[in-house]
Amino acid sequence: MIAALLAAVMAVSSPVPGAAPTGDVSFASHGVTLRGTVVAPEGGGPAPGIVMVHGSGEHERDDYRTEAEAFAKAGIATLIYDKRTEGYSLFERDYSVLADDALAAVQALRSYPGVDPARVGVWGLSEGGWVAPLAASKSKDVAFAVTVGANGVSPDRQQSWAFETYLRRGGVTGSMVDMVASTNMRTLAGAGVFPEAGYDPVPVLEKVRQPVLGLWGELDRLTPPGEAVRIFRETLERTGNRQYTLKVFPQAQHGLRRTTDGFDKLDGFVPGYLELVGTWVNGLKDGPVQPSADPPPVQASESAALAPLAWYEAPWSQIAVWALALLAFAAYPVTALFRRRKEVVPFARPARWLASTGLLATAGFLVYYIALTTGAAMAPGPVLFGRTLPWLALQLISVGVVVAGVLTAVSWWRRKDNGGVRVGLLVGGAVVFVPWAVHWGLLVP
Repeated sequence: MIAALLAAVMAVSSPVPGAAPTGDVSFASHGVTLRGTVVAPEGGGPAPGIVMVHGSGEHERDDYRTEAEAFAKAGIATLIYDKRTEGYSLFERDYSVLADDALAAVQALRSYPGVDPARVGVWGLSEGGWVAPLAASKSKDVAFAVTVGANGVSPDRQQSWAFETYLRRGGVTGSMVDMVASTNMRTLAGAGVFPEAGYDPVPVLEKVRQPVLGLWGELDRLTPPGEAVRIFRETLERTGNRQYTLKVFPQAQHGLRRTTDGFDKLDGFVPGYLELVGTWVNGLKDGPVQPSADPPPVQASESAALAPLAWYEAPWSQIAVWALALLAFAAYPVTALFRRRKEVVPFARPARWLASTGLLATAGFLVYYIALTTGAAMAPGPVLFGRTLPWLALQLISVGVVVAGVLTAVSWWRRKDNGGVRVGLLVGGAVVFVPWAVHWGLLVP
């Protein structure tokens, strides 16, 4: 069935003197033609091969050329290719499709001149650490699997852990951490806008029978590395695949670049990484790999499975409540444009404050929420009292909504012959706002 999905066409270019020979290839997968380059070792004789599987996001073949050239110098033909853009985005991706892309690349490399087709495997970084084992589990044509910064947990659980790790490193505590790492992630997964959120890598690892080289940085802050090492070792042992090497590199970050604390990325890869891949892949021809695993690195915190949403947490109900509050707050100043007389004291002033703070809180939260979920949570910025400045401002404004809401309600009740539906709708917006703001942490310490 896999063969039916594949069509490989190769065009070999002339090698540059003094450099590893390269050749362009193209191959088809799921209706898309993907293009790449084989960086081949110099010299004759059938060489082992590696297909490099991308991390998350958009990637071109040259993003992995440094590693490919290092592997080629070690005698390994390495295929790097441009990642698909059709069917892959922030809100859409399918690991099975990406695995089939990798398998199409494997077939192209197996057919490449000078490559031993029986010794072609896959290498996957980060998201590729989910995809590469999946490709290996789907085809015996994959001779081995190498993973870098792979996860032993689902993507939503991993991302929740990473958000919390970066926020706490930035000095953020309390409700903002819970909102971003838990409420936010659960809502995105429940809304279906976090693709492959609940993907479980363990059942896939249970099906992998090929030799596995798992590599992690001790200071990985994107993947919980200690859990990953334990899960890989326990799963492979449980299923009888004892051909594994699990290595942890000190002073290395997620992609095995050198680092001081796991959050920065220095020039160059951590010493020993590229050499180990070359030695390990070349050594497979000499016999079975003996099981070896470094102790799992210490994590500052453990990841946690995300609880399913309660009925009142459903994404569309939350959006509806937010929209109702926003409309209620906006209706007061808008309808004022069509009134011939102003409200009489005592509720005019608190009503204006309620409308103003309500609009700021609801609209401001949406803007900041989008910023946080698209990257700002990984660099939270200045922090005061355990809160980022925008979050602190939103919380203070939300308290203002409650105070103004109470004052407006009391004043309106005393003079309910004035204001009518306008003020009643405004007070109703405050009533709806309070549980919504509690749910999202705006009214929680």
